Amino acid sequence: MAKSNENFLKRSVKYIKACTDELRYKVTWPTSKELFNSSVIVLVASVILSLFIFLVDQAFEFVMEGIYKLVI
Repeated sequence: MAKSNENFLKRSVKYIKACTDELRYKVTWPTSKELFNSSVIVLVASVILSLFIFLVDQAFEFVMEGIYKLVI
């Protein structure tokens, strides 16, 4: 049983080291400017999408109120 635990520990350490090496040497991290620009794009897109959803919701509400007034 002890040998199985040793193998598991060795494999775990080897896996963690491989992950660390990949993050350190193979991943291309964005620069501060790239990260800022991407964040601005996401923020602007979110505002535009939420505004569109709000306007569609208001239009549906207007239509449904008209239908309710006709029915009642």
